[in-house]
Amino acid sequence: MAHVLVIEDDADIRTLLVTSLADRGFAASSAATGMTGLNQALERSPDIVLLDLGLPDVDGLRVLSMLRAVSSVPVIIVTAQDDDRRVVQGLEAGADDYVVKPFTVDQLAARINAVLRRGAAAATTNPVLVVGELRIHLAERTVEFAGEPLELSRLEFDLLAYLAERSGEVVSKRELLTEVWKQAYGGGEHSVDVHVSWLRRKLGETAAAPVYIHSIRHVGVRLAAPEITPAER
Repeated sequence: MAHVLVIEDDADIRTLLVTSLADRGFAASSAATGMTGLNQALERSPDIVLLDLGLPDVDGLRVLSMLRAVSSVPVIIVTAQDDDRRVVQGLEAGADDYVVKPFTVDQLAARINAVLRRGAAAATTNPVLVVGELRIHLAERTVEFAGEPLELSRLEFDLLAYLAERSGEVVSKRELLTEVWKQAYGGGEHSVDVHVSWLRRKLGETAAAPVYIHSIRHVGVRLAAPEITPAER
């Protein structure tokens, strides 16, 4: 039974989520403030955290930053409809997904299950994927690039690992949304573009550097080892 920690200051929403998630087979606990939630996350080791951004004591993005410094627990941001900029900041800071208020509990449960499946799938396939100077350790969820550790969010890791498993092939954005984001419906391709951009930045890709990730216009994304590595330049 997966343990969900709900960090939400609204008492009515907090109670509804805990009760409804319990009805759907989750073990759910809650916290009304950011610091209480952070302490509970460290003490109780939940399987996933639902994090509201509008908390009364500490900004939700700050809570996420503090949590990411000590834990890789999956985090789903709970946000308002006009928080697009903060959603992007949250994803870049290490959140795995987000839901926009108002939402249904069934929609939320589906997002929780999708994030948990991504983590479980990565740990049960090939232990190490190698693409050029990239070494992706699936069980440990770590990445080395040119012998140095590469810090990635959970979703960045899942995206890179999926592309590495299909190394050399062009993978459509629709396939990435289905297999990595676990979204069977339309939309969301901008999120793929954003995460690809972040991966390129972390790989140090520039016009003068070897390129691993290629965007094929109107087709998809391909990961492949460059013909020239930095050591050969």
